[in-house]
Amino acid sequence: MFSHYRTSKYSKKPHDVINEQIDHYEIQLHVNKDITFQTIIGFGGAFTESAAFTLSNVSDSKREKVLTSYFDKVEGLNYTIGRVHIHSCDFSLGNYTYVEDNDIELKTFDISRELKYVIPMIKDAERIAGHKIKLLASPWSPPAWMKSNKEMNNGGYLLPEYYETWARYYVKFIDAFKKNDLEIEYITVQNEPAAVQVWDSCIYTAEEERDFVKDYLGPILHEKYPDVKILIWDHNRDIIVHRADTVLKSKEAREHVWGTGLHWYVSEAFENLTKVHDLHPDKHILFTEGCIEGGVHLNDHTTGERYARNMIGDFNNYCEGYLDWNLTLNEQGGPNHVGNYCDAPIITDTIKKEIIFNSSYYYIGHFSKYVKPNSKRIFSNLESDELKHVSFLTPENEVVTIILNQTENKYNVKINIADKSKIIEVSPRSISTIIERD
Repeated sequence: MFSHYRTSKYSKKPHDVINEQIDHYEIQLHVNKDITFQTIIGFGGAFTESAAFTLSNVSDSKREKVLTSYFDKVEGLNYTIGRVHIHSCDFSLGNYTYVEDNDIELKTFDISRELKYVIPMIKDAERIAGHKIKLLASPWSPPAWMKSNKEMNNGGYLLPEYYETWARYYVKFIDAFKKNDLEIEYITVQNEPAAVQVWDSCIYTAEEERDFVKDYLGPILHEKYPDVKILIWDHNRDIIVHRADTVLKSKEAREHVWGTGLHWYVSEAFENLTKVHDLHPDKHILFTEGCIEGGVHLNDHTTGERYARNMIGDFNNYCEGYLDWNLTLNEQGGPNHVGNYCDAPIITDTIKKEIIFNSSYYYIGHFSKYVKPNSKRIFSNLESDELKHVSFLTPENEVVTIILNQTENKYNVKINIADKSKIIEVSPRSISTIIERD
């Protein structure tokens, strides 16, 4: 049995169109569920201080609606993973750390600030999801006193004399979250280590990241938390091959590294992920951040298309999961302590007290609602360069195929899976999810 769900620029919510009758077809899509690739971890977004603070400025019912829309298995997007920042990032209310200046022993380490907004948001998400959320933690900058430029913003680098202290800081963070019954499943070494930003940022060369992991972070973290997975890079696709290979060809570093994180800014060179996979097939690839820049983009279907295009491109090149950036932002695309306003799939208007769903929310749902954790990408071939597609096999043995049409043309596609076939209509500027069940 085939089911077909479609979202288009003309209709945001998915509609079941299984009963449509098509008299002819133009394109063949062949799917082979016996040829499998990577296993999918899941989907999620970031529990930033800005997102949590935004939700504190609307009613409890509206806050609950936003979290339900993401984490509920039926009514929401079935999110199972999330990202948190280790002290401040640009989407915080300001720069902050967890220790007092020059506390090399980290005796003053205290995450009580996160108890006000961020941790309650995660706890409520877990309540709605009905399970623990697997968390990925990332630092944007060490404390200013550990850095060459003596500030958290504007780049700078971690001073070598603080490598050990900074590595122990990650462990302290995991300890603190564990005391609050929250699981840190993954950490990244540094958010965007090749970018000098006017917000919280810190620069590592590939060699510096390699040496920090092999000599400090890896041994210190894994002595206490051997199962916490370390991701390197956590930045764009454009130079991911060089950065990942420099670290992973070191025997001492690679034994501590689970995989490579990536963002979508600058480049859509999806093939670079396959290059990383082919060089290091035993390591993993995870999308750790992406968003629409430049403030809020209401009523814009191209933002949803960008999400779907990137997700299809990355999954077809060995990506194992997708973490969106801020779960929600206010009507301005903030708050952001340096004015770096962005969009989010759900906008929480704190002035009008309204919840607004962008096209990106619905486009993400075509993946996250149907591609369950532990699904596998499978072989598929579509006889068209105009349409983007990817196919998965779920743990329930369902074949999920997603087709993105960014053109103004309508296509009829015949989907062939073993001895079964179904002809569907792919509308202009639409995304379709087709599910084949035994």
